Amino acid sequence: MLHAALYGDEDQAVILTYAWDRLLIDPVPGPRGPDNFTGLEPMTPAVWAVPAEAHPIAPAGSTLPRLAAELPHAFALIDPHHGAKGITRQLEELVSHLSPASIDLLDVGGDILARGDEPTLKSPLADAVTLAACCQVNAPIRLLVAGPGLDGELPPDDLRGTLGPLVRTLTAKDVEAISSVLEWHPSEATGMLAATARGVRGTCEMRDAGLPVPLTDEGPTAHEVDLDDALSRNQLARAIMATTTLDEVEAHSREVCGYSEIDYERNKAAWLKEQPPVKLDPETVLSQLAQFEAEARSRGVTHTTFRRITEALNLNGSLREDLRQLLISSRPEQYAAPLWCIPAEA
Repeated sequence: MLHAALYGDEDQAVILTYAWDRLLIDPVPGPRGPDNFTGLEPMTPAVWAVPAEAHPIAPAGSTLPRLAAELPHAFALIDPHHGAKGITRQLEELVSHLSPASIDLLDVGGDILARGDEPTLKSPLADAVTLAACCQVNAPIRLLVAGPGLDGELPPDDLRGTLGPLVRTLTAKDVEAISSVLEWHPSEATGMLAATARGVRGTCEMRDAGLPVPLTDEGPTAHEVDLDDALSRNQLARAIMATTTLDEVEAHSREVCGYSEIDYERNKAAWLKEQPPVKLDPETVLSQLAQFEAEARSRGVTHTTFRRITEALNLNGSLREDLRQLLISSRPEQYAAPLWCIPAEA
């Protein structure tokens, strides 16, 4: 979406990204590496492209092959299992192989600017290790933060003073490039970014914890941030610059932040395995939804994500799409794509 807004539709981008879809899509904790896929294509010795024909090896799951099928860009896999040094190597090989006209490091939400001790911070690891790697690459890299605060990690007020110049305010037209993807992809932060670009305003509840995120005029903005300034703020990124394994990165995260988000996923995955299967009964679901909406409304919530509803109703992540289809067909007037609108009155 941002590539189309900044550079137009003519040139394709190579998007180097994680296969880390969290437990809603991938029941295996942590990020996936090349060994977790079939059908990957080598781009460089350390970088593997993820084509539409690729498949995650069960029980792992990944949205990347479908993204590759539906979007015009090339997708390649960030592999954090060799630490920040491994990602640095991946980036340097890509720069040498592609000779790119520009390199943008994009974070939606802004938690890449976290110090590491913020009480609202939940998932600093992926951002920190990517930042640590980018700061060691011998090439100009521009750091962009889109949708300040939309990932529910850092309040917009905390981010405001750290953001650099405005690069773009996304519009409904910019969203058109990915509108079909938003119909199925579970990314909450990207969904809220697109919704604010379409003009949605209010308070959105997200994640299993029900984090409230304000949907304001700041939502669809993208800002440039000085890479060195970000590194000077991010204690975890500074601590892991010389790491060569994901275990090392996790150990530093426990020291700096007090936890590893992969530990959280391990604990949650173990808990989920013990839960009895729940079927999607429309009558029961709609009754439970009414209660959830009433409680959310009392908290001042105007919108929520389908991931949040899925988890609030204690449904298995594999039922998220069925749930979404049921709700949209039952109450299409409440679908504020790709979010669900909580009506002001029951």
